[in-house]
Amino acid sequence: MSVQKKLMHEIKAVGVAAIYFCCWLAALIVIKELVLAEYEIKFSGLSKALIGAVVLSKVVIVLEHVPLGAWVRARPAWVEVMLRTALYAFGVFVVLLLEKAFEGRHEYGGFVSSLRALFQHTDIYHVYTNVIVISGALLVYNALDVVRSYLGEGGLLRLFLTPRTQGREQT
Repeated sequence: MSVQKKLMHEIKAVGVAAIYFCCWLAALIVIKELVLAEYEIKFSGLSKALIGAVVLSKVVIVLEHVPLGAWVRARPAWVEVMLRTALYAFGVFVVLLLEKAFEGRHEYGGFVSSLRALFQHTDIYHVYTNVIVISGALLVYNALDVVRSYLGEGGLLRLFLTPRTQGREQT
């Protein structure tokens, strides 16, 4: 495969994953806006969510190529799905904690103090909410990745784009 084809394949993979994660993060933003509107609190985080989706998609695409070892390969596919989801979700949690601690370092007199204060502040619930939603997105993504690899190139698209009349009775 030429360098140009590899690059196009990578751009397509990141683009599809970014669209997928953008949909999940956009739903999270809408839910946050709806909940906060009840208290007349303005919230906007769409640009941050879009950047986060692109970064998350690139990281996930890279981590897909990291083998988890022979023990995982010898297990059913759901083991890899759950393990990858747990590892990725833990990574998201750590990154979000670090981001919040970095943002509050001036207010709390340093990074470590800010990190410690985060667990006493209501911002921690924001972190938990983001991790839960992103974990759901990662779980579905990892499960679809297993299905996609089982069905082969283009198989997942064929599965969802082919009419379901074959082998089923019409009602």
